[in-house]
Amino acid sequence: MMLSLDWSFFSWDLFSNYVWKGLKYSLLLTLIATVGGVFFGTLLALMRLSGKKWLDLPATIYVNGMRSIPLVMVILWFFLLMPMIIGKPIGAETSAIITFVAFEAAYFSEIMRAGIQSIPRGQVFAGQAMGMTYSQNMRLVVLPQAFRNMLPVLLTQTIILFQDTSLVYAIGAYDMLKGFDIAGKNFGRPVESYLAAAITYFVLCYALSWFVKRLHKKIAIIR
Repeated sequence: MMLSLDWSFFSWDLFSNYVWKGLKYSLLLTLIATVGGVFFGTLLALMRLSGKKWLDLPATIYVNGMRSIPLVMVILWFFLLMPMIIGKPIGAETSAIITFVAFEAAYFSEIMRAGIQSIPRGQVFAGQAMGMTYSQNMRLVVLPQAFRNMLPVLLTQTIILFQDTSLVYAIGAYDMLKGFDIAGKNFGRPVESYLAAAITYFVLCYALSWFVKRLHKKIAIIR
């Protein structure tokens, strides 16, 4: 099987004409979903830790609900239902961005909740003794340490998120996998093209994993 593979059609022109556009979208989707997911995930975590049932309950339902549904189903539902609700299509790329932010917020929420709970209560009491309000205590004392403690986990989740961006293929969004798919079909070499896509995902994710391990060691030394 390997001897019958023909890689001669791969070139920089193929990458720039078919794959580069998709790679840029995959990276953009990862970046927006990470920033949006961390922002809304932190809000959800604070709601769950607020001690107020009217905040805790909806946040818990949302987080557990999202974590119980496969991402590809959320992508398909949002892509199909949203145009029916608002009366006009929003496009596969935009639909995927909104879906990923909403979905990843649930996962980042749990990471941030664990990070906040890892901060010793004594530091919170010290902030209160200095006259800080709950908001000031969270913003100036708890959250900066929680972000630092959970940074390796947040980055690991981001790597998983990048891998998950290939699922937008299901709604026709032009991501990196789509670029390889179109190139493979146009050149009549789908097997080689999908293998190249797998190798590219592996190289990018392995490099990011190596970076996260190095960062984790540095944070451990600082502690």
